[in-house]
This record gives sequence, C-alpha cells and structure tokens, in this order.
Amino acid sequence: MKIAILGFSGSGKSTLARYLSNTLKLPVLHLDTVQFTSGWQERERSEAKAIVASFLEKNDWIIEGNYGSFYQKERLEQADCIFILTFSRWASLRRVIARRIKYHNQTRPDMAPGCIEKIDRDFLRWILYEGRSTEKQQHFAAIAQNYPEKTHVIKNQRQLDAVYQRKS
Repeated sequence: MKIAILGFSGSGKSTLARYLSNTLKLPVLHLDTVQFTSGWQERERSEAKAIVASFLEKNDWIIEGNYGSFYQKERLEQADCIFILTFSRWASLRRVIARRIKYHNQTRPDMAPGCIEKIDRDFLRWILYEGRSTEKQQHFAAIAQNYPEKTHVIKNQRQLDAVYQRKS
C-alpha cells in the first residue's frame, strides 16, 4: 500500500503518518527530514530529490509532506490513498503551540536531527496566512477532484479521530 499525506502546517500530517506507519507496518518518509539537515539547513536539491526518488521505488510507503518539487505528481499518481488535512488556521496554530511545548528544546521524531522545535514570526505568518494561500487551497481542491476515489479530505479533529478509530 502507498499513502500520500498532504495538508496545512500544524494540521497533524506527521502524527497521522506515524500512526499509519505503526498500524499498517509501512515505511514512512517525512519530507521535512529530506528538506532540512541539522540546524534547519536546507539540503542540496538534487540530493533531496534523489532520496525521495529512491523511496518511491519501494513497494509500500507513506510519504508525508507537501513539497511539490519532491515528485508530488508521481506520489499522488502512485498512492493508493491520499489524505489532505485542511484544519482551520486557528486549530493548526493551537496544534503547533502544543507541539512546541511538548518538544521544547528537542527535535521532533519526524524532523532531521538537530532541528530543534521552534516558533518564530516567519513560521507563525506561514501557519496563519502564507501557507494557506488561495493557490494552495485550490491545489488541494484540484488533487481531491483529480483523484476522488482515493482522496480523503480531513477538515477537523473529529474527522481525524474517525481515521484513528478505523480498524486496519
């Protein structure tokens, strides 16, 4: 099985990916670990793309994250199931703050080593505004329209909890 997980920052993509990986026993790739190396340094683009291309060759996978330049079209086409998490900006902000408290001065399990959890002005602006552009919203809507038989749009915690309640 191949699962692609996309959505707004702070909506629970990484948590869902970990849950599905543990439940279904599938390998997971968090694209933030591909984009960033230690200390929030951006990985060289060709190296990052090679990592994703290699992971796409697996028979089964979960790939979590947006990153259109990391073979998003191929991920969506190959995926048996696509989750798009579109929580409200305020729900996402609450989740990001809770995540920051939980991982204070630590690196989350879905980040590259040395990427200490942080919230700064740029990230807040991204969560509340820039990461929710009309273009991004239209892109998610287009994915749901292009792949209706395999796309699940999750808009809130109740819908996400329903995914967690399902038996594999």
